[in-house]
Amino acid sequence: MKRKLITGMALIGLIVPFISNAQRKPDVQAHLIRGPYLQVATSNSIVIRWRTDALTRSVVNYGAKENELTTLAEEPTLTFEHKVTVTGLTPRTKYYYAIGGGPGDTLQKGGDNYFVTLPVPGTEGSYRIGVFGDCGNNSVNQRSVRDQVIKYLADKPMDAWILLGDNAYNSGQDPEFQEKFFNIYKDILLKKYPLFPAPGNHDYNDVYQYKATAQATHDIAYYQNFSMPTKGESGGVASGTQAFYSFDIGNVHFLSIDSYGKEDKETRLYDTLGAQVQWIKKDLEAFHNTKRGWVVAYWHHPPYTMGSHNSDHEDELVKIRENFIRILERYGVDLIVCGHSHLYERSRLMNGHYGMEATFNATRHNLSSSSALYDGSENSCPYIKDSANKGTVYVVTGSAGAMGTRQPTYPHDAMYYSYNELGGASMIEVNENRLELKWICSDGQIRDHFVMMKDVNRTQVITIKKGENATLTASFIGTYKWNKSKEATRSIIIKPTASKTVYEVIDPYTCLKDRFEVRVVK
Repeated sequence: MKRKLITGMALIGLIVPFISNAQRKPDVQAHLIRGPYLQVATSNSIVIRWRTDALTRSVVNYGAKENELTTLAEEPTLTFEHKVTVTGLTPRTKYYYAIGGGPGDTLQKGGDNYFVTLPVPGTEGSYRIGVFGDCGNNSVNQRSVRDQVIKYLADKPMDAWILLGDNAYNSGQDPEFQEKFFNIYKDILLKKYPLFPAPGNHDYNDVYQYKATAQATHDIAYYQNFSMPTKGESGGVASGTQAFYSFDIGNVHFLSIDSYGKEDKETRLYDTLGAQVQWIKKDLEAFHNTKRGWVVAYWHHPPYTMGSHNSDHEDELVKIRENFIRILERYGVDLIVCGHSHLYERSRLMNGHYGMEATFNATRHNLSSSSALYDGSENSCPYIKDSANKGTVYVVTGSAGAMGTRQPTYPHDAMYYSYNELGGASMIEVNENRLELKWICSDGQIRDHFVMMKDVNRTQVITIKKGENATLTASFIGTYKWNKSKEATRSIIIKPTASKTVYEVIDPYTCLKDRFEVRVVK
């Protein structure tokens, strides 16, 4: 019965463009049944979507002040599924908005209806991105994790959030998306923060294996419910498909990857010869040729896990590890985040392990033995990406809704930290050349985190003329101790008189040190 209803809705959607305003019944009052939710965010545009129970036009009023929504964006075609692209916006700016069908037909507005445009791609700054894996099961855990993330964000802005797949259990049908995803996150997260999803096997209705071909046909609710930046409008190389795409949030480059769908109804991600991997290579080459920053790739099936799934036994996981991740490591991808296994697992900075768990060798595969907690505890310095940009941290965070058991060989030898007693979601926080990931549990505790840095521990030679000042700036974000200054700031102004003076700055845990050799000439 549900399938027939959805099919009927789709047919009505085809008929809608031929219905004029004059043919509408004047007494029909539309009600909001989904959304609003934010998609395809860029530094100067955004897509606002919602669903109504009656045919109406799609109208968005917006402005920089809550009570001055003086600018209009609209789609005049009568529809149930509303998509309005708002353009001409200013980067990194807060806008309030209201949605409806026209004058006197406002469906939602207020102080909580706002979004902040993304920064210009490549811009360094402070950014926060939520990570929800395997969330859509309408469980107590899903609501608890949601509430704790909202509590964590109380005094911190979030720029966007990403989904790691299995966004609506059990088979990714539209009523399941409504009940287990849109109804759960509608009040705060969906209408404030733009969403960039990735699909999982349940989104592909994997009860029926043929649905894996929906990457080409798009005949599943996942593709109908979400809009993606397929034209490269959010940064990166245009993919031309909703299945996989990239986007930038400041100096962080993201790749959303499809690890389940069949490309051209035949190849999958792990075959590496299909359209998706060819696009990934082009995208990463373009990024490294034009920008410097962080690269985060995310998809559903993890290469390493011993939680509710076993990466030694399941073909998709084994083949992704054996055939695919070496490509991302070769391009210097900093962080890989996956779901599918219903727990949290996190590796150290590692490289080059493509075999079964028993072949993992910490001495050979870990590039650092640190915990990277960066909290003053023993051996906790940040992971440092060197000039070769080698090393990747792997995270499994698949318990934002679903929870599961663990394998007999749990924890996986490649993982520094593993936990399956409680669910949680993750938060990626970037401040210039510092990246931190935090795992926020359903009880509000942050049980794991790690810090990674790039372009730190610098040595510089600076030449100035006698009597001139020079400004020295530490390469890292944090707390500072200078050897020749009482200042505790990141930058200091110096005016040396000796022909050569060496200045050094360290962090509180002696993990980081910059050296400046200042030479004075006449």
